[in-house]
Amino acid sequence: MFKTIILSAFGAGLAVGIALSVVQAVTTEPLILHAETFESAEPAPAAAAPHEHATAEAHAHEAAAPAHEHDADAWSPADGFERSAYTLIANLLMGVGVSAVLLGLMSIRGGRIDASTGVLWGVAGFFAASLLPSLGLSPELPGTAAAEITSRQIWWLSTAAASAIGLALIVFSGSWLLKIAGLVIGVMPHVIGAPVPPSLEASYPAGLGGEFVAASLVVSALLWALSGLCSGWLYQRLSRSA
Repeated sequence: MFKTIILSAFGAGLAVGIALSVVQAVTTEPLILHAETFESAEPAPAAAAPHEHATAEAHAHEAAAPAHEHDADAWSPADGFERSAYTLIANLLMGVGVSAVLLGLMSIRGGRIDASTGVLWGVAGFFAASLLPSLGLSPELPGTAAAEITSRQIWWLSTAAASAIGLALIVFSGSWLLKIAGLVIGVMPHVIGAPVPPSLEASYPAGLGGEFVAASLVVSALLWALSGLCSGWLYQRLSRSA
């Protein structure tokens, strides 16, 4: 079984990674590149403002929006082939990882593993790991003011885990008490609240951010659903031939 899971995860990851890269090339990637033009643009100087006022205002802006600070020497892939290649590699790894997680959970749960079952688990994974956490921490474009990264990562991981546990109790438990407990567990991270950014400003237009959030959630839904579909189908085929 373990060998079948590994082979199925790698096969599904290959298909998912390629499909995801194609979709991102026409959805989220152009939005990111557009936002980067605003982030890297030099601010226009105030014509009538005195030097002292401009300097003080600049220091105040830096203190209020540390998320906009970037290391000039930080490495980033060049636009074009290099950036697309790294994106493809990252998507392949995500496809393999998500497929392996879904197959592992389906195996632990027991029962039939096929394409239709995989899609259902994939949709559940999307809700737990993407949609519900995005209610507190939505996908962000470059140039977005954000809270400290460690606190965001802790909140996201906690929310994803709580959402997964809550969904499992609601779907698989036969007791109404456990179902209510699952609902409480799933809601608790949102009651506590996500880390608050230092400001609500962004270097790009608000409409661009909203478009990116919608596109990112669609891409994430595709990642999870397609991973479940492909891994479940491959697992069923490999199990029959074994």
